Amino acid sequence: MSELLIRKMAEADVPAVAELEKLCFSMPWSENAIRSELENNLSLWLVAEHDGAVCGYVGSQTVLDESDVMNIAVSESARGKGIAGNLMRELMRNLCDIGSEKLTLEVRVSNLPARGLYAKLGFQQVGVRKNYYRDPREDALILSISLKEGNV
Repeated sequence: MSELLIRKMAEADVPAVAELEKLCFSMPWSENAIRSELENNLSLWLVAEHDGAVCGYVGSQTVLDESDVMNIAVSESARGKGIAGNLMRELMRNLCDIGSEKLTLEVRVSNLPARGLYAKLGFQQVGVRKNYYRDPREDALILSISLKEGNV
């Protein structure tokens, strides 16, 4: 695999991110919803680019010193190559740089690959959201990591 570039999402990336949303999620965000994140001072979205094409992204929102992952996705053809881990590590570095001290996310109970990645990154389960996901209905595990204890 040639070099992977991880950078802040730009307006030109919105259609590709929206397409990944449609391919990866049963209830995808619209292009307009994604585009609005570019104008939200609380948001930080990063894209992974390979050979000039967006192959993954991660989005977050931060309030005061706590951040939440809104969504993360990697195209099916690019999975298993460490892209999601690289996106998460870069997001964590960026959030730490702006003073965020904690990162939280929800993950489907059945999403074992994602759960494995988050465990490897040091996330800990802090709760469960019953019936959080629809289509199909499923609980979410709430995972969290401190960004100030050398985890980044």
